[in-house]
Amino acid sequence: MKKEKLSCEQARKISIVKALEFFGHIPTRNKEKEAWFLSPLRSETQASFKVSKKLNCWYDHGLGIGGNCIDLVCALSKVSVSDALAILAQLKTVDYDLPKQQETNFKESRIEIKHIKTIQHPALLEYLSERKISLIAAKRFCREVHYTIGNKYYFSIALKNNSGGWEFRNRHYKSSSSPKDLTLVKNGFSYLIILEGMFDLLSLITVYPNLKREADFLVLNSVAFADRALPYFDHYKIVELYLDQDEAGRKTTAFFLNSTSKCIDKSEFYTAEKDLNAWLMKTK
Repeated sequence: MKKEKLSCEQARKISIVKALEFFGHIPTRNKEKEAWFLSPLRSETQASFKVSKKLNCWYDHGLGIGGNCIDLVCALSKVSVSDALAILAQLKTVDYDLPKQQETNFKESRIEIKHIKTIQHPALLEYLSERKISLIAAKRFCREVHYTIGNKYYFSIALKNNSGGWEFRNRHYKSSSSPKDLTLVKNGFSYLIILEGMFDLLSLITVYPNLKREADFLVLNSVAFADRALPYFDHYKIVELYLDQDEAGRKTTAFFLNSTSKCIDKSEFYTAEKDLNAWLMKTK
């Protein structure tokens, strides 16, 4: 199938609001005639990036620059006009709609997986960078999954579980598809590391990349699955625990420590933070 070619005239007609959503930027204020964003081109705490819906143009008040949709993609991705047109051609083929923070209680039966690929979407790459996660680690354990819920199209970083379900994460929400289960990463070692979630695993591998050649990993994906983890312990000589420092995480750590003498609590080095990723973001 040939890739769709987009003319400059066609590209300028693409909604800038939709283009920003494609890159993972959601408006802080969204009115009938205009939308305001935290600038995607620089760091700020008060939105000063305006999009005129009527004119379909943007203006960054902090930088004093603006333009059309092509100009925006060139500035965001630091690419040429021809490369920007190629990116916008992808946007034109699919109606991307990133969910807001509150839209997390999806009916799992409505989730339909469309595409599974290596992580490459600009919004997801930027999100990994914000969380200080090594792209090598993310590509080793996770995938970029595109899926629909009803007539809406979504994409996320995703970790597959033992039963074929997925844990989804992007900048705006976290969710999962059924069936829910643990995720075992088996490398053939007698040393098992227990983690609560996807970003705990990625954070640990970012800090200690050689661990993937020294240990197996078991991601709970929910502390409610602590009981399901116990049978795995029989196959290992050592079980290290890297669980969250909130009440649920500490109770789960205590549960595992009381279940077998094989378990070792390794949370001491990030005890001042909620979890491994919070510690990584602070230390890096």
